[in-house]
Amino acid sequence: MRTLWRPETSASFPPTVWKVCLTLTAKRMARKNCLVKNLEAVETLGSTSTICSDKTGTLTQNRMTVAHMWFDKTVYEADTTEEQTGKTFTKSSDTWFILARIAGLCNRADFKANQEILPIAKRATTGDASESALLKFIEQSYSSVAEMREKNPKVAEIPFNSTNKYQMSIHLREDSSQTHVLMMKGAPERILEFCSTFLLNGQEYSMNDEMKEAFQNAYLELGGLGERVLGFCFLNLPSSFSKGFPFNTDEINFPMDNLCFVGLISMIDPPRAAVPDAVSKCRSAGIKVIMVTGDHPITAKAIAKGVGIISEGTETAEEVAARLKIPISKVDASAAKAIVVHGAELKDIQSKQLDQILQNHPEIVFARTSPQQKLIIVEGCQRLGAIVAVTGDGVNDSPALKKADIGIAMGISGSDVSKQAADMILLDDNFASIVTGVEEGRLIFDNLKKSIIYTLTSNIPEITPFLMFIILGIPLPLGTITILCIDLGTDMVPAISLAYESAESDIMKRLPRNPKTDNLVNHRLIGMAYGQIGMIQALAGFFTYFVILAENGFRPTDLLGIRLHWEDKYLNDLEDSYGQQWTYEQRKVVEFTCQTAFFVTIVVVQWADLIISKTRRNSVFQQGMRNKVLIFGILEETLLAAFLSYTPGMDVALRMYPLKITWWLCAIPYSILIFIYDEIRKLLIRQHPGGWVERETYY
Repeated sequence: MRTLWRPETSASFPPTVWKVCLTLTAKRMARKNCLVKNLEAVETLGSTSTICSDKTGTLTQNRMTVAHMWFDKTVYEADTTEEQTGKTFTKSSDTWFILARIAGLCNRADFKANQEILPIAKRATTGDASESALLKFIEQSYSSVAEMREKNPKVAEIPFNSTNKYQMSIHLREDSSQTHVLMMKGAPERILEFCSTFLLNGQEYSMNDEMKEAFQNAYLELGGLGERVLGFCFLNLPSSFSKGFPFNTDEINFPMDNLCFVGLISMIDPPRAAVPDAVSKCRSAGIKVIMVTGDHPITAKAIAKGVGIISEGTETAEEVAARLKIPISKVDASAAKAIVVHGAELKDIQSKQLDQILQNHPEIVFARTSPQQKLIIVEGCQRLGAIVAVTGDGVNDSPALKKADIGIAMGISGSDVSKQAADMILLDDNFASIVTGVEEGRLIFDNLKKSIIYTLTSNIPEITPFLMFIILGIPLPLGTITILCIDLGTDMVPAISLAYESAESDIMKRLPRNPKTDNLVNHRLIGMAYGQIGMIQALAGFFTYFVILAENGFRPTDLLGIRLHWEDKYLNDLEDSYGQQWTYEQRKVVEFTCQTAFFVTIVVVQWADLIISKTRRNSVFQQGMRNKVLIFGILEETLLAAFLSYTPGMDVALRMYPLKITWWLCAIPYSILIFIYDEIRKLLIRQHPGGWVERETYY
């Protein structure tokens, strides 16, 4: 994971604030099934511009159910009802008998113990979703899989992997021959490569073009329904491979060719209900969603259309090429914004060609890909400057998860290795949770900006009194103690309260943040804090300061250059504008009263600053005042200011003096001015997007 920002910390913006922001966001995400292992990953996710997502279990429910079968050159609809009262198929065919046995024996799934009283469909299983679906289907439609396995014990096995794309097992035959049968299932096109014959009505025939065409048509039909299709084949091993033969699956010592093709079984894995809306949110947020799956391109395309990764009515590059009868390489990218790339093609293309695919097509599906190819895709996206989030669940996904800007592992189906390599874990394996994470990541960046601009704004009314004290030679308007009371007292809770602010309505309609140019603190934020709102706050403070001194006999013009006489401890007859004489102690009481009033004025104008900091673009009236912590923050800083001003003994402890109520009111017009000024600024930004006001003031 790349760290895209590091918050600046100072007395004005203490590390406590950004740590609170990160922690609160991480807790919110955990409640929404996103477990963050690294706090900085939250904000990185908010900057994401490309999501490379798995299909199974992430975009879909990972609840496989057998839907169709194809054997004897016929497509049959599967009956998965508990009572077997659905549509029937030809169970008397010898081909079905062999297909069912392969599906039950070449299968690592099993029922968990003590579930006999439950309906088969509701029983819990061990094993992946596809094999569990086959197990339940054969148990319902054929016979007990456990009995079948007892009669045909497994003696050797090659588990499925994403490189081979098949699973093979060898079983002792239950007849008296004491020989073995080799069974295989996997990607249909891969299975067909092993076969030289096919089964039709229980009889074996040599593979021919007619059968290959029928196979292809059935494969396209079932895959086009968005179903995962598996092919099945077998081989009765010769008598030389009799009982006790030492099968070696590392250095193959048995035949693996000239198998007999039996049929296809397809399974439906319904898309998650929340995914289409989540994909739509990503699109409106300027985030490209790329599907990376091991499924066949036809199946992958059907699911991609179902969840909205390929927009409804959009032609893919392959469909355009077929319609125009031209090679796919000559298809104009503008004529086909969607493309489905086969893993076999990905092996042969150069980095430049991959970059063109990623640049020219906003809707992309990579099918029949290996984990190694997923890494290549991630690297390609990063080459083009994208901030990439990647989902993965297998051991082989670890390189891609580590390479990604943020790796996201699956909490339910993910391996321990993938979880260790990832920065975030989806506790529900749901793509919609990623989008929730993106929104939370954007929210934390927003809220940190809001906290920073709030705390930085008060720097100007804190600094300008010292500048005026030195340049104009006036009595010091604000003391060191009062500045500390602002930074470490009245400003702390309100700044933290902005971490609790809810998202603005446009947060998922903005383009992803460019981490190279859109920094946490930029020139526009500094301009707003120091050059605009801060200046108004400083004016409010000086207005109150001059009002109090004027009420005590010192006109503003007569204060210029008075500092040396004012600070003279031995001068006890300093005359004011009306000829009244002031001792040193009397002058200091007035000075400290002014400093207390300046402090209170900053608190009052910070009310408005806190309220306008709630939003960056939307009106405060749109956002509302639902942040209870923020309301508490306003009350806290006000009560603290009153406590410091009116508590007996503060004049000795902190040199802070009680104020007249009218001196509190001096800052109110400036507070209203700040609010109105910022509302007008945001209105202009909304009405003229991309205009001068947005370019210069949208921080």
